[in-house]
Amino acid sequence: MLKVRIIPCLDVKDGRVVKGINFVDLVDAGDPVEQAKHYSENGADEICFLDISASLEKRETMINVVKETAKEVFIPLTVGGGISSIDNIKSLLKAGADKVSINSAAIKNPEIVKQSSDYFGSQCIVVAVDVKKINNNWLVHSHGGTIKTNLEALEWLEKIQDLGAGEILLTSMDRDGTKLGFDLELLNHASKILKIPVIASGGVGKMQHFYDGVKKGKANALLAASVFHFNEFSIKDVKKYLNSKNISVRL
Repeated sequence: MLKVRIIPCLDVKDGRVVKGINFVDLVDAGDPVEQAKHYSENGADEICFLDISASLEKRETMINVVKETAKEVFIPLTVGGGISSIDNIKSLLKAGADKVSINSAAIKNPEIVKQSSDYFGSQCIVVAVDVKKINNNWLVHSHGGTIKTNLEALEWLEKIQDLGAGEILLTSMDRDGTKLGFDLELLNHASKILKIPVIASGGVGKMQHFYDGVKKGKANALLAASVFHFNEFSIKDVKKYLNSKNISVRL
């Protein structure tokens, strides 16, 4: 059985790590390079960097931050935000990213998922899907959660899997920053239709939520932000807890 990965997420805006609730009301949570180094040294399995305003501001992702981080971090680094072309991906991988996370560009042009996974290999291509429940439908949102699309989330997940995505970063906007736990219903439905790994995101507030994400939500990896950024508990604490519950993790 593959080990469950614990992934701290660093949402970056204007060169700083930020964290909000339901994608708004952002507060400063530190320097991205320092944070990434800290997590790398303290048990993270991967680091996820999301340049959350890049698509909205129609600019490319923060190459310099990626380069500086890659010098300090020796675990896989996934970078997302503003990625819209093969050239963008080349630049990020050259700067030190191990994987890229595509979101808004895939919604605009789904073929980029196929083109990039054919070119770089699906192991490099994560597709991020931000979902909000509206009138009992899970709808995909783009541009850092600011634009509602008409894409039904489960249909979209199936499509991007077929196009060659290697992994899905699935975020519940309804749970983001609320500390109420992952959206287990959404995760469950997603895991039934997906053969590729699912990273659960949005809502962690206590240790139990990590366990529920694996056992009830069937997630392959668990992503969290504020509980780590504000030292509510450490990644090592989470791994010890999961290990005590017979969840396989890298200690």
